[in-house]
Amino acid sequence: MTRALEAQARHEQQQAMRALLKSPLLPAAGAHAASFLLVRRHAAALRAWFARFPRWSLHVEIEQARLRKTPADLADGTRPALDPVHGTPFTRRRYVLLCLALLALDGEDRQTTLGRLAGRVMGYFAGDPALAQAGTFALDVQDQRRDLVHVVRLLLDLRVLARVTGEEQGFIADQRRDVLYNVNRPALAAMLSVRRGPSTVETDDLTARLACLVEELAPETEDGRNQALRARLFRRLLDDPVVYYDDLGPDERAYLASQRPFIVGEIEAATGLVAEARREGLAMVDPHEELTDLAMPEEGTDGHLTLLVAEWLAGRARNDERVGRAAVEQHVAGLIAVHRGRWKKAAAEPGAEVELTDLALARLTALRLLRWTPAGIEPLPALARYAVAAPAGPRAQTASTRAATPPAERAREPMPTTTGITP
Repeated sequence: MTRALEAQARHEQQQAMRALLKSPLLPAAGAHAASFLLVRRHAAALRAWFARFPRWSLHVEIEQARLRKTPADLADGTRPALDPVHGTPFTRRRYVLLCLALLALDGEDRQTTLGRLAGRVMGYFAGDPALAQAGTFALDVQDQRRDLVHVVRLLLDLRVLARVTGEEQGFIADQRRDVLYNVNRPALAAMLSVRRGPSTVETDDLTARLACLVEELAPETEDGRNQALRARLFRRLLDDPVVYYDDLGPDERAYLASQRPFIVGEIEAATGLVAEARREGLAMVDPHEELTDLAMPEEGTDGHLTLLVAEWLAGRARNDERVGRAAVEQHVAGLIAVHRGRWKKAAAEPGAEVELTDLALARLTALRLLRWTPAGIEPLPALARYAVAAPAGPRAQTASTRAATPPAERAREPMPTTTGITP
């Protein structure tokens, strides 16, 4: 009986951990209610694990749970926030509008309207010389109203706002058509995830500002340095689809080489992710394909196209052929001609290959399957999984049979990508 209870507790903690990794701002109500109950039940164990290994803080309140994460790579711009309705990625302008919307909401009461929010944001642009120099925000410009609606949809998804009446699409068409919201103040207060207030940072350099916002003080001892190395590695393995050894510093590589069984074992036990180690790097794969914002492969036009582009690029890389963006766009145009009858209608429109190429390359970059260099597109080792070759003998393998290879033999193969990893 005791073993059964312990197994049940471990399973519940794992489910709670996965829920927090997938939704760091986890509301107590709605679709996340069951997960929140598990987080609240096991809050002490979860809080201790996050504090010890990735050194993230967990705050559990009556209305929500907030996992305050610090990314391992502050310069990673491959995984922006997405409009939850259409999946449209946030631009820098939308991020600016998000920050200003949060500032505006902080001064609101329990309710506000979309029109009032837009008016306050417009006032911030007019009243700040730096913002006014960078651009403007005008209610009479439909594209700018649409940018604000993308921000509002994200806040609705995070339950910072709750729609009472109205529809955002109507506001895009006509600024006189308003929407009423309730403001969730606890969720609003939990949005900012920094270690020091932005107003206390004096430098204007963006890279330096980001570093100051998440700066962590650690003792200048060997144990303190090892703890910092361990935290960075845990963060990378929990956040990134693939961790390549070449992307790690010498100290990180040495620490991971000596501590990999311990680090991997802790992550596997806590999250249910499964480690795949190859000679080029390490990936924590989600067998359930839940902890990901980008799956590979994925259904739909965008997913199918990305898979076909990955296969084509992997074939070029196997033959040591380097290609530029123009060649990829030309290949995408050929794919459209072949698959246009099965893909979404927009794919058949003139010039669609430009947008679809950008989308496919952005997805492959976010999944750590390729990177951009001054010389063009550089395929990364994990892309090798998607190369297709004719069988050369009884032991020849395809991407579909490689998963059955014994672990000892797989360790000598090229690095595969993960189909599910924490966003």
